[in-house]
Amino acid sequence: MTKRAAFIYLTFIAILLTLVIGWYLASFLYFETNSASFDSSRAYADVQTQVAFGARTPGSQGHAQIRKWMRAELESAGWVVEVQQTERMGHPIYNIIAKRNDDAPQIILGAHYDTRFYADNDPDLTKRSDPVPGANDGASGVAVLLELARTLPADTLPVWLVFFDTEDNGRIPGWDWILGSRAFAEEISVKPRAVVVVDMIGDSDLNIYLEKNSDAAIRAQIWSTAEKLGYGEQFINEEKYSMLDDHIPFLEAGLPAVDIIDFDYKFWHTTQDTPDKVSAESLGVVGDTLWNWIVEQSVQ
Repeated sequence: MTKRAAFIYLTFIAILLTLVIGWYLASFLYFETNSASFDSSRAYADVQTQVAFGARTPGSQGHAQIRKWMRAELESAGWVVEVQQTERMGHPIYNIIAKRNDDAPQIILGAHYDTRFYADNDPDLTKRSDPVPGANDGASGVAVLLELARTLPADTLPVWLVFFDTEDNGRIPGWDWILGSRAFAEEISVKPRAVVVVDMIGDSDLNIYLEKNSDAAIRAQIWSTAEKLGYGEQFINEEKYSMLDDHIPFLEAGLPAVDIIDFDYKFWHTTQDTPDKVSAESLGVVGDTLWNWIVEQSVQ
């Protein structure tokens, strides 16, 4: 090879490397900019709105109001909303399903929107017959899903957002836990690659451990995403609890499912489960992690 030919060859390689590095950096910056679009302040405002409806116990005025409000928010974000209306144990169930199109879901994100009839863990015995406000236990998961509806890129793999009814009234005569998600898993025939449930993820002191029943592979993906984003202190890579939650019916149906939950919440099932116990930062940690994880799944 002559000196001139070698010079031309090396120049070409240098230009090619510059273009590749530039493309990589541009892609990285674009990804980071979009991931920051999850608005934690707006999610926190959604928590406040839900609690302002009052109790969202099945059959209550607040229960009807939140269904109407969620539908309006989802449709304004461009999602098509369907209602699975069914019943279990003689109780009507209204699961809210949001889709972008008719494609079968590859990922289902779920959260329950109902609240508990009785604050039976309240330290004040006189308040144990009062309903739970449900700022963290209910409203936080709904808020994250709604903000994801507003901010997820339009070209992700097919995602359904499912807002489960009648999750939270077990240990009450005539009721049981997770009725809405059981009805969905039994009646809606879909085979997603992953079901991810978020529940009680707004605690201002956020500590999310690996849930023991959850699918190990998907669990590892999500925790790895959180670690890369700098959320390793909140997404703790240790097992702690086995939860009976809305992911269980999907696991029983043979579908890979994960529960993202902070069960170390001292205001669980008390009248003190109010918005001041929830933080925008915690909502942002979970929302940003799921936003990035879904985008990662979409480019694989």
